[in-house]
Amino acid sequence: MPESKPPAALLSLQNLITGKWVAQAVSFAAKLGIADSLRDGPKGCDELARMNQMDADALYRVLRALASVGVFAEQDDRRFVLTPTAEFLRSDVPGSLRAVATMAGEDWTWRPWGDLYGSVKTGEPAFDRVFGSPAFEYLARNPIAATVFDEAMTGWSMQNAHAVAAAYDFSGIETLMDVGGGHGYLLATILEQRPALRGVLFETPEVGEGARDRLDARGLSDRCRVVSGDFFQSIPEGADACILKSVIHDWDDARATIILKHCARAVGRGGRVLLAEMIVPPGDGPHPAKLLDLEMLVMVGGRERTGDQFRELLAGAGIRLARIVPTASPMCVVEGVVEG
Repeated sequence: MPESKPPAALLSLQNLITGKWVAQAVSFAAKLGIADSLRDGPKGCDELARMNQMDADALYRVLRALASVGVFAEQDDRRFVLTPTAEFLRSDVPGSLRAVATMAGEDWTWRPWGDLYGSVKTGEPAFDRVFGSPAFEYLARNPIAATVFDEAMTGWSMQNAHAVAAAYDFSGIETLMDVGGGHGYLLATILEQRPALRGVLFETPEVGEGARDRLDARGLSDRCRVVSGDFFQSIPEGADACILKSVIHDWDDARATIILKHCARAVGRGGRVLLAEMIVPPGDGPHPAKLLDLEMLVMVGGRERTGDQFRELLAGAGIRLARIVPTASPMCVVEGVVEG
């Protein structure tokens, strides 16, 4: 009598449980730049191993596993070729996720998840317990990790910057300040679409240095200046609006309110404060914000928020939530207007 097949629900749960295996294998391939090595066509596993000083059989086992889930495809004689999915692990394609995949396998992003229990029990980030300091302090002390983080944030920004820039009407704004804007990918995208707009990128000194070169490479140095500082201390005046993309979700309500109050003071009454963030929807349906919310809990003590939570958060900083503008990505633009 033939054995019955496992129920689909059981197989689905098995795939979820073993997701860590896939994530680490993808990250490993990203670090080695396997997709870049295959951009011109198939290569044998022995050649890839020599290029990367790896054991050929062990590397083959990793690539075979990745091919089984659609990342790369195996041909005869242990040769591998790119698939449509693997194309986005290349470093030279629009929308590349190579930097994001690389960061996902770093020990400083991986180990805190081992203490999810502690974060749920205490409501505090596991990162601080595992590494002895908050995540952003750790990055400030570890420049290699900080570079990986900054590149990954630029990679994430590439996934939704164009959608944010296209969805929101920036008319009436002469100068837009991107607060905590990383290497300036979002601000540059907005400025390229609106030639009359001027920009200010407000970042820490370390990150701001990297942003200057990128803005210059996109021909925007004459329309955008980089200002260094700490948004917990103050934000410079001179802009009609502030935009903060994936910044407020890094912080709990108390610290987020400090940032928002400084933004409100910088743009003044009637000025706009724009938050490019995901909105947690109601119900059981899948949405990336629901899992990203756990990353915020474990890593930095921040959170993803519902529309009502954003309304309350903004009100605490003297900002009225005017509207929430959806975009073609999972991200929305939360538009706030300074009242006081």
